[in-house]
Amino acid sequence: MKRSELPRDAASVLKLAARSMFDLFSSMSEGMMLVDQSGRVVWINDQYKRFLPALGFAREEDFVGRPVEEVVPNTLMRHVLETGKPILIDLLTNRAGTFVVSRIPLRDEAGGIIGVLGMVLFDHPETTLQPLIAKFARLQTDLDDARRQLAAERRTKYTLASFIGSSPAALEVKRQARRAAQTGSTVLLLGETGTGKELLAQAIHASSTRAAHPFVSVNLAAVPETLLEAEFFGVAPGAYTGADRKGRKGKFELADGGTLFLDEVGDMPSALQAKLLRALQEQEIEPLGSNKVIKVDVRVLAATSRDLKAMVAEGRFREDLYYRLNVLPVRVPPLRERHADLEALAESLLESIAQRTGMPQRELAPSALAVLAAHAWPGNIRELRNVLEQAAMLTDNARLGAEDFTRVLPVPPARAEQGAAPHLRPLPQLIAELERSTIASALAATGGNKVSAAKMLGISRATLYEKLARPKHVS
Repeated sequence: MKRSELPRDAASVLKLAARSMFDLFSSMSEGMMLVDQSGRVVWINDQYKRFLPALGFAREEDFVGRPVEEVVPNTLMRHVLETGKPILIDLLTNRAGTFVVSRIPLRDEAGGIIGVLGMVLFDHPETTLQPLIAKFARLQTDLDDARRQLAAERRTKYTLASFIGSSPAALEVKRQARRAAQTGSTVLLLGETGTGKELLAQAIHASSTRAAHPFVSVNLAAVPETLLEAEFFGVAPGAYTGADRKGRKGKFELADGGTLFLDEVGDMPSALQAKLLRALQEQEIEPLGSNKVIKVDVRVLAATSRDLKAMVAEGRFREDLYYRLNVLPVRVPPLRERHADLEALAESLLESIAQRTGMPQRELAPSALAVLAAHAWPGNIRELRNVLEQAAMLTDNARLGAEDFTRVLPVPPARAEQGAAPHLRPLPQLIAELERSTIASALAATGGNKVSAAKMLGISRATLYEKLARPKHVS
């Protein structure tokens, strides 16, 4: 065609350009096909014909005219036809091999879909696209690793077996926790700081039907008040200056299908309490800066060291939220009410400390246990761990005695003025009280069976009877 014969109007130019592009694609691709509005193959080019034997067709006329999904396994041509959206790059694998393909919808002048153009851009992509495939493989591996790590972080580390103790108080807590795990109700864990409320929350989740789903924890005392709403409900894309353009999921959405643990719920500001109540009642949230309501399926476990009932009376905590959280209350006893568990707890903590720090495993002498039993433990098990680690680090002795704790345990104020040692009562009396408490726990655990209790304590039945017969007041 001479230059003077080239079309001048836009429509003709577009038609010529489309024809040129079609011819270019046909010659450069490894194969090309067209399907019509009904999804039937209406044309294939010469390059595509070489795939026919592998697809099970001896002749072109056996292939053309049939629905595309019948002749090309795993194709997405029908999907493009139905959605009108192109798939520019994809991997297709079937009996003919693995190919890099592109699928483009064809439209008439009114914009209606009249067919789909499919192109085989590369065959044998494992060689022709090796650098690109290797890069994406590495990215996929990194993504899978990140997902596994995130999933591991949202799995619980503790079970009910992790709550150590056989005292009546400990056994009652475990019983209540097992009952809580069998329901889907909200649980409120009550107790002083350091008693193991988060451990119990994880144990309840791990024993529940939601165990395979996320356990997400948030400490309300540790999050600034201005960030709490975003932390709970998430942020819509571009909700405010500096916000992530992709938005950010909140704790409720992250815990969907699983359990959300609200630690120190008594520290929740009043403004957030109404929104939390609505989320609990309706099981739906609205991200910050969004008008979209998101349905969630979340079980809530809450914990507090505060007196919520008193806070309700003072108007500092919503009464309706209190009753919504306080469906199954579980009181976690302080360490001073679990003296019989002190030895088992200390041994477990010393083993954990040795594993974490690389220090030798330490043991406790009876005198050390007596000193520990005399302490009030305002920080409970968290304080016990701290005291044991300090004592272990300040000595090379394999067996820790009373003297190893006099340097790390505070002297009670009433006795400090008199220069007294940290234990308040005579050592024989403390040891005798610890013995009696431990024996009582063993008998409770065995239903009063003295033979079983003696075995549990590692003593003979005669020794057990002898200790039971001793007077309670030892000077």
